[in-house]
Amino acid sequence: MLNRYCGFMNTPVYLEVVKEEAPKADAAEGEEAPAIEVKEPERINPNAALWLKAPKDCTEDEYKQFYRDVFHTYEDPLFYVHLNVDYPFNLKGILYFPKLTNDFGTREGEIKLFSGQVFVADNIKEVIPEFLMLLKGVIDCPDLPLNVSRSFLQNDGYVKKLSAYITRKVADKLTGLFNTEREKYEGYWEDIHPFVKYGCMRDNKFFEQVKDTLLYKTTGGTHVTLSEYLSKNEGKLDGKKVIYTSDPTRQSASIAQYEAEGVDVVVMDALIDLNFVSFMEYSAGVEGLSFARVDADAATFKKEVSEDEKQQHQADEKVLADLFTAATGNDDLTVQLTALKDTSMPGMLVQDEQGRRFSEMGKIYGQDFKLPERYTLVLNADNAVVKSLIRQEEGEQRDLLAAQLYDLARMSTRPLEKEEITAFLSRSNKLLEMLCK
Repeated sequence: MLNRYCGFMNTPVYLEVVKEEAPKADAAEGEEAPAIEVKEPERINPNAALWLKAPKDCTEDEYKQFYRDVFHTYEDPLFYVHLNVDYPFNLKGILYFPKLTNDFGTREGEIKLFSGQVFVADNIKEVIPEFLMLLKGVIDCPDLPLNVSRSFLQNDGYVKKLSAYITRKVADKLTGLFNTEREKYEGYWEDIHPFVKYGCMRDNKFFEQVKDTLLYKTTGGTHVTLSEYLSKNEGKLDGKKVIYTSDPTRQSASIAQYEAEGVDVVVMDALIDLNFVSFMEYSAGVEGLSFARVDADAATFKKEVSEDEKQQHQADEKVLADLFTAATGNDDLTVQLTALKDTSMPGMLVQDEQGRRFSEMGKIYGQDFKLPERYTLVLNADNAVVKSLIRQEEGEQRDLLAAQLYDLARMSTRPLEKEEITAFLSRSNKLLEMLCK
């Protein structure tokens, strides 16, 4: 049986095919027997390993065919990086960017390590940076000391130089695409952004090289860099803030409020984004930078009011706080009464950004404790329903309306749970019956 990696050797492997026809039984005596047909040997392994060729001598079709042959897939890679250096060390290889998914954390690519075209192993983390393990490809290091322990490889200066070079070449490919073929780069972004973000958090040098190429997709379908976003939305938000959504469908009502103010909302719905936004706040080098989900606060939607109106709002706020605390059974609920620009919106349920992140991280990493979720219900003093609640006398209808308004505010940011949706439907029916009386 042929070795599965024989196709990467310079030495060709041939299969000699011989076809012979037996003489006919009734051939006349002296008649010449049929000739034996001998075919030329056919080469059954590919030509010399593709990574040994200079990049200028390789065609696009060769790169794609090599990818399909080696990794047994019908899917083409997004793009690739051809490594070819002879000094100060000898390194050849090709790294491919496959299509990734948001759930990339459970996946691992396949990078085959060779030494002088002799297969050694898959995914040796001491040679290949960990975050690059999401890629696929082959790397050939003829001078690599493979006969020593992995602990030696971890501390070997030569190996560290190899790893740094591989990282730099991947970063160069990304920055090159961004600078010269941005439209194509934007087309790749949905597939490669989990890998790029993960690399930034794992390798500071990689982050420094690619940080200006990091893109943010807006709900409008455009792609912007951090500097482009801050410049475009300057003066519309309080400080250097990036507004994002983790669920464009569920949070569409809040998104619409920002878009009405001319503020772009970026989509951060990948699993890695929860950690990435915190990483960017501390590492981007932009003083005062913060990320806030669309339901983190209502400051952008508030309008200026007079001092007399503020005092009246404070008095009414106490009445509404008691009402909503009793109607919802949530003693930790904070109620604020303020005037919002959109009078049709009765209220918004907002949650502190940092507290929500901490709570969500605990759930993701399986922590055995649950932090209390504290929300602030921002009621619109200029909304007809809210004004009616302030004026109404105590009674069942007032309590039902308060609970209904609270649930509507919750539904604009997250789905109701099983018991909650049952209560919401039952309450809706009661309110309809009251209207029909």
